[in-house]
Amino acid sequence: MSIKKNDPMKILITGANGLLGQKLVKRISASEHMIAIATSKSSCRLPSDWTGFTFEQMDVCNQKQVMETLRFYKPDVVIHAASMTDVDRCEVNHDECYKQNVLATENVLRACEMTGSHLIFLSTDFVFDGKNGPYLENAPTNPINYYGRAKQQSEKIIQDSNAIWTIVRTNLVFGIAHDLSRSNLVLWVKHALELGKELQLVDDQIRTPTLAEDLADGCLLIALKEATGIFNISGRELLTPYEMGIMTARYFGLDEYKILKTDSRHFSQVAPRPLRTGLIIDKAVQILGFEPKSFEEGIGILTKQFNLASQKI
Repeated sequence: MSIKKNDPMKILITGANGLLGQKLVKRISASEHMIAIATSKSSCRLPSDWTGFTFEQMDVCNQKQVMETLRFYKPDVVIHAASMTDVDRCEVNHDECYKQNVLATENVLRACEMTGSHLIFLSTDFVFDGKNGPYLENAPTNPINYYGRAKQQSEKIIQDSNAIWTIVRTNLVFGIAHDLSRSNLVLWVKHALELGKELQLVDDQIRTPTLAEDLADGCLLIALKEATGIFNISGRELLTPYEMGIMTARYFGLDEYKILKTDSRHFSQVAPRPLRTGLIIDKAVQILGFEPKSFEEGIGILTKQFNLASQKI
């Protein structure tokens, strides 16, 4: 889809109520060069004092609704962030995982083919088996859980399509958003240590944790630069949950000795997790100018947001 010069770019976001969705809506709404069309299956949960965006209820699993919505708005870009991401739920409920990840993605993809919209699809490091991480974009995929297989299948459907597409792989996204029930490792560690609790964190799973704001910025760089293909968008640092916990404790001056090192064998999880993933982001840095925050900088940003949210209560 060609964008007329000086016209703002219309960006439709699926899963706008979620963590990444909220960060995208906030950033797009603050820009003179972009227009945000926020969509979600449920009613709008974005902050009531936010302005500058349009909200539309749209269930990505409803093919007719997706087609009608995209036909009406004719977005230049669609950032498909809606997904079933609970890895253990995906492992025990294959049908629902397939519906919310694969079929929903195909619905959005076909609508993008119809409108000529650039599809930016959010994928995961769990498309890899974790034996040879960190990974480049062209590394062979080999998922070891159903969630990873669903994302792998979605990627293939997109790659085999006639759409303008970009696949964004990310991992261990952390952040704070409005009206979200999920916590994150940083706040969980901080809260537990302040209560004097002992924590057990694994030291055999390696990731490149990603600040939600950085992921949003990476997606918008792709949109504005009209970049296509596969991009890794994550943090730079290879860290284990144990190391992240220690860094969090030290940042807040809490007792790091209450964090006990363990490994995955001592945790019973329904879905297997790849041990060593993490993403190499050189391509995004060179082509997009992507510059993620350090994990410690991310802790500081979360702390400010948490303090501001507490003051509003």
